[in-house]
Amino acid sequence: MPDASSTVLVIDDDAELRASVGRLLRSVGVTVQLFGSIAEFLRSDPPDGPTCLVLDVRLPGQSGLDLQRELAEANRELPIIFVTGHGDIPMSVQAMKRGAIEFLTKPYRDQDLLEAIQLGLFRDRARRENEKELVDLRERFGSLSPREREIMIQVARGRLSKQIAHDIGIAEATVKVHRSRGMQKMKAGSLPELGRMADKLKLVPDKPQSS
Repeated sequence: MPDASSTVLVIDDDAELRASVGRLLRSVGVTVQLFGSIAEFLRSDPPDGPTCLVLDVRLPGQSGLDLQRELAEANRELPIIFVTGHGDIPMSVQAMKRGAIEFLTKPYRDQDLLEAIQLGLFRDRARRENEKELVDLRERFGSLSPREREIMIQVARGRLSKQIAHDIGIAEATVKVHRSRGMQKMKAGSLPELGRMADKLKLVPDKPQSS
């Protein structure tokens, strides 16, 4: 199972089932937070590390599907595993279309729940790592001088040093100096790597589709 920094959030109004899930997850070394209602969950502080949510569909007041929609509208990306004792096909299709990891009908096998949680935590960890990498890239790009940024963008677009020099009216040797400094600051070991960084930063516009 995932590392100790991971947390599983469980929302279920069935106290006995909630406690049972808590015991199961703790038995495999997973940190768990248990909530009896969506309101209780919303009052809590989100965990810092990889997280996923085990969510009952039918809850007093607000439903699990309502919460899924609200989280999406708030751009809070949280992998969700739905569990229900009253599921139906349209409900499960709706949940999965909105990005749910799994839709389990009670009583479900412990192994099915654990496998779904493992997948949810894996996806959230990957998302967090991608976001961190993007923040780092933005910081590196922000450290470039205006001229270095201009030249890095042109290089990422596939322009040669002599073409860049002609376009902006400076010596080719000067372009090469700026390019070298820019690649060092970006920590790009090659032009293809710089190109991948530029794609993540959306520095190069997408090529128009040919008709």
